[in-house]
Amino acid sequence: MARFLVVLDVDSTLIENEVIELLADVAGTLPRVAEITLSAMNGELDFEQSLRSRVATLKGLPASVFDDVAPRITVTAGVPEMVAGVQSAGGRVAVVSGGFHELLDPVAEALGLDHWRANRLEVVDGVLTGGLVGPIIDAKAKADTLREWADDFGIPLSQTVAVGDGANDLEMMAITGLAVGFDAKAPVRDEAHVLIDVRDLSALLPLLGLRG
Repeated sequence: MARFLVVLDVDSTLIENEVIELLADVAGTLPRVAEITLSAMNGELDFEQSLRSRVATLKGLPASVFDDVAPRITVTAGVPEMVAGVQSAGGRVAVVSGGFHELLDPVAEALGLDHWRANRLEVVDGVLTGGLVGPIIDAKAKADTLREWADDFGIPLSQTVAVGDGANDLEMMAITGLAVGFDAKAPVRDEAHVLIDVRDLSALLPLLGLRG
């Protein structure tokens, strides 16, 4: 039986990058996408609307772009230590992302995460259509996912931890036992129980009573 569950955001939390911006850089649409991303993270735009607007700018990219962009993803300092510390204490580590499975899967597998969930980009005949496939991972879906995983592991919500940085993380942070803002944007700084302002996720361990 798992003792507790830590669920993290991915972009600018588990990793240093915003994956949509890495893809947009290849597509030549980075300035527009970065502007929309910032507005969404500050809670000024509906997340699903902003995601669809940003993904639409990727239309026409070859699916090989995933292999091109993957090496540019940088895992945040302290993540392997954090994962090892939580798991060795009987906890589980999961991530839920408004980003994309195509780039998250290899990162999550390499880190040995217990669960992960993200959006999927639509690819037809080896080319991105500018659309998405399946349900959108937005703020509500993040909260629902945390609740689902806690139930799967038999962990009460009071024994869950949510770590995030943007407005899209607020709903899952609101239902968790401990809400941690990681180098967080303004809306999260107001709502988080505790803030980590160094970009090192091993700093989470002492907050959980574990040694860093």
